[in-house]
Amino acid sequence: MVNIWLRRAARHVLPRLCLLCGAPTDGPMGFCPGCVADLPFVGTACPRCALPLPVPVACPKCTKRPPPFHACFALFCYAYPIDRLIQRMKFKGHLAIAREFGALLAHGVSTHQALTPQCLVPVPLHRARLTARGFNQALEIARPVAKALSIPLDFTSCIRARNTAAQTVLPAKQRARNVRGAFRVRKPLPFKHVAIVDDVITTGHTAAALARALRRTGIKQVDLWVCARTVRDA
Repeated sequence: MVNIWLRRAARHVLPRLCLLCGAPTDGPMGFCPGCVADLPFVGTACPRCALPLPVPVACPKCTKRPPPFHACFALFCYAYPIDRLIQRMKFKGHLAIAREFGALLAHGVSTHQALTPQCLVPVPLHRARLTARGFNQALEIARPVAKALSIPLDFTSCIRARNTAAQTVLPAKQRARNVRGAFRVRKPLPFKHVAIVDDVITTGHTAAALARALRRTGIKQVDLWVCARTVRDA
């Protein structure tokens, strides 16, 4: 409890530092103005999968086979330096990055989202991976989003029933099979519109598997909010 109190006090007393260069910053983002100019924002994109495009129309892939989520918003492209920050957050436990990403994501979706979802659902981790990592990065990102937008956050109703292999180590063609049936909704949510929150979307198979599980319970619209989008399917 003492450590928690000291960390909270430090945030109010010590200057806020840029996540990239370490310079003091008092701006609304976790970056100094110089670093903000270099961030790989997505900009215009496919409204269904957030793939960057010159105009905001459905990409050929989503036109041919629409994903089970209704819309996708991604703040950044998964490129330098955002990719490094996400890796530090996930694999080195720098949760301050998750808080900053959550605040940025809340601001981004508030300016792009036409309809506000009734609930946020972070992509769950299997209990074995959660134990090994010690935290769920999707949940840590979703907490400040829920607080900023005053949207209920549900991180207990959906579970990852199978301990699947990490998607990053699999080729694109195997990723859909890897997460098929991986998620289960153990307690139906009393909502018609929810948004899934995650750190990165690549092929979208993980989010699609969770969206299908949610829609099978009667939810009509599932959106996807992520911090970063890979430019090419890997």
